[in-house]
Amino acid sequence: MNSIIYCRVSTTKNTQETSLERQHEELVAAAGKWGFTVVKVIKDQASGYDLERQGILEMLDYIKEDNVQAVLIQDETRIGRGNAKMALLHVLYKEGIKVYSLAQNGELELSDSDSMVLQIVSMVEEYQRKLHNIKIKRGMKRAVENGYKPEKNLKGRGNENGRDRKDLPVQEIVRLRMNGLTFNDIAATLRGFGYNVSKATVHRRYQEFIDSRKNDDTL
Repeated sequence: MNSIIYCRVSTTKNTQETSLERQHEELVAAAGKWGFTVVKVIKDQASGYDLERQGILEMLDYIKEDNVQAVLIQDETRIGRGNAKMALLHVLYKEGIKVYSLAQNGELELSDSDSMVLQIVSMVEEYQRKLHNIKIKRGMKRAVENGYKPEKNLKGRGNENGRDRKDLPVQEIVRLRMNGLTFNDIAATLRGFGYNVSKATVHRRYQEFIDSRKNDDTL
């Protein structure tokens, strides 16, 4: 499993350099014990209340672009403090990243209050997505009622200047859906394999497949 080691001290004083190096050395040793491959070591000298840290931004870039499954830290305060800590943990968990703590000798275990905060944030975010999708759906319905024909945006369906229809593995979409994955999860999985696809497109292709099966059954 690939991992990033993240070390942080609160100030740029020279006396803090020793602490950074100690975190680095101890986490490298822990990575070997836990069976992780370290692909990057990132060090910050900044307040834990500050979100705008060069190291944090670099870490998030690596997570987005590379095959990384875990972040290793000395303890949860190294990620951040207060609201900054909760915001960053939320981002990491949403990306499917596991956080391992040297202080806890394994995967980070949050307090009940911190876990509750993250659950509330995730729930609010999910409802925001639902509201956003409802508004898009309502807008599309109104546009169709007013004569808009979305199928003409595709080449070969009335508009030669339209965009190409994405070539997607529909059977894989159906299989993942049958295994309980959400359309958002399926889109994220396909993007990991190089398909530039949105949740809406995945949902549409799945629905097209289901509709075609229904039509076959009625013939």
